[in-house]
Amino acid sequence: MGKVVVGLALTVAAAACAVAAVVVGRRVKSKRKWKKVLGVLRELEESCDTTVGRLKQVVDAMAVEMHAGLASEGGSKLKMLLTFVENLPNGSEKGTYYALDLGGTNFRVLRVQLGGTRSSILGHDVDRRPIPPELMTSTSQDLFDFIALSLVEFVESEEDGINTSRDRDRDLGFTFSFPVKQSSVSSGILIKWTKGFVIPDMVGKEVAGCLEQALSRQGLNMRVVALVNDTVGTLALGHYHDADTVAAVIIGTGTNACYLERTDAIIKCQGLFTTSGAMVVNMEWGNFWSSHLPRTTYDIDLDADSPNPNDQGFEKLISGMYLGDIVRRVILRMSQETDIFGSVSSRLSVPFILRTPLMAAMHEDDSPDLREVGKILREILEIPDIPLKVRKLVVKVCDVITRRAARLAAAGIAGILKKIGRDGSGGLTGGRRSDNKMKRTVVAVEGSLYTSYTMFREYLNEALSEILGEEVAQHVILK
Repeated sequence: MGKVVVGLALTVAAAACAVAAVVVGRRVKSKRKWKKVLGVLRELEESCDTTVGRLKQVVDAMAVEMHAGLASEGGSKLKMLLTFVENLPNGSEKGTYYALDLGGTNFRVLRVQLGGTRSSILGHDVDRRPIPPELMTSTSQDLFDFIALSLVEFVESEEDGINTSRDRDRDLGFTFSFPVKQSSVSSGILIKWTKGFVIPDMVGKEVAGCLEQALSRQGLNMRVVALVNDTVGTLALGHYHDADTVAAVIIGTGTNACYLERTDAIIKCQGLFTTSGAMVVNMEWGNFWSSHLPRTTYDIDLDADSPNPNDQGFEKLISGMYLGDIVRRVILRMSQETDIFGSVSSRLSVPFILRTPLMAAMHEDDSPDLREVGKILREILEIPDIPLKVRKLVVKVCDVITRRAARLAAAGIAGILKKIGRDGSGGLTGGRRSDNKMKRTVVAVEGSLYTSYTMFREYLNEALSEILGEEVAQHVILK
């Protein structure tokens, strides 16, 4: 009997040792996996590093490229396009105006009544519609016929029901947010598409003419009297409300900036004369590039897989079209390196399946168990049952990518301020130093990343103060 008991005890002990060994082995394996994935995160953080010193190098590079783009055609990756807008609204404007805004995945039709005193917009009607995805890669006629029909429907649904005849003359402002080489304030040819649009037959065509032809086919008598980029439209609105507005930035699906430049600083157009002595310049800053920009392997792969490789480099680091996909690529890498997300989901290999608004929702999830993070991973990427510490890891990835984007956008804004002598250092203005004292400076900002994404906005504002210093930053207002 004693031998049986001893044998049983030895068997139990051996089994316990075996179980303990398995448990320890799993813990060791788990630690190794976690160490590996933390290594991926650490590598990402180092590659996305945006110290103030590095940001100031980006500021200097932006100012130099702006100067080069004004000096000669093709002298810089920044196109520095003339807009022929030399006077901005001052608040005295009166009347009813129509506008069309096309520049991303949606377009808007607007009718606004202005009352003649600054900030007096008496009323406005807006119709916002999505662009069917197939029209973004179709023909110019298909796209503009769709837009023209929407304009007709908008005009015919005017609330007052008065003078809604299609034959009545109407003037239209057209905000077209793609690179255009303008020949006047109301005409220009498309240089290239951005933000996912690929309509080859439109490149090189006169933009306002294409829209007017489509309107004519719909029987609507409407004339384009102003063709502007969305940045110019934002600058105009900012100046309408605040005369100290000197620049505008869009940070949404895409990104761009414009500012008011002295005509004598636009060297590539010798003899250019404006009654105001200034002209709004459309920078097309999405194509800015510098060796000082922090770029990761994920950015390189995204660029190579995009419809426009080696183009729009700045935009691909900071705009809403791309941030979510960069995060997806990081999560895919982590999933391939370890099994902390379970087996690799096929959805992780689908480009742009993780849109930036979803990324922002995960980043700003403040629930104790990060419920929204879990929901998005489960429903969008088909990654179920993720532990809390892995959800926190995903939030950290979102934070790293967003912080880099916001801080680079801040450096871009500071670059504009440096060029026009509003950064407190004097700046480059037409090749000579400016001795202007620090003036109140307003930059108008539009786009969902800045207006709707709280963490992005906070990171951008914080970085701008770091770059300029508190003494100068207090004179710069982002609106």
